[in-house]
Amino acid sequence: MSSWLLLHYKLPNKPSALRVYIWRKLKRFGAVLLHEAVWVLPDLPRTSEQIQWLAAEIEEMGGNAFYWQANSLMSSQEDSIVHQFQEQVDKVYSDLLKRLEKSKPDLQEISQEYQRALSQDFFHSKLGLLVREKLTSKRGE
Repeated sequence: MSSWLLLHYKLPNKPSALRVYIWRKLKRFGAVLLHEAVWVLPDLPRTSEQIQWLAAEIEEMGGNAFYWQANSLMSSQEDSIVHQFQEQVDKVYSDLLKRLEKSKPDLQEISQEYQRALSQDFFHSKLGLLVREKLTSKRGE
């Protein structure tokens, strides 16, 4: 059983840029939207610190942030959440693999995107390992 971090927040309606800013940050962290307003991340030291800082930012913006640590009591629910995290990162890895197959791929750009995806790969995707191997191979050519 894994431990999870949950974030529920509410921001003022105006300006909408605040909501977009928070949404983008959560996506950059690799968070998954569990339901309409509850975001989930695995409970790791890095993600815990990120969410704590984000909750503080939300409150500074005049909003409310509720931050919890939770455990799933049903393995099927936990499997579903893990699957959502894997789908999210595998989508990026699949795109990177396609780009690596092209003639003269931009290895620097692909490498940077790989590093961003890797920071969100909480469950060690097999596709991520494949991207790493192909990227290493292309660099050696």
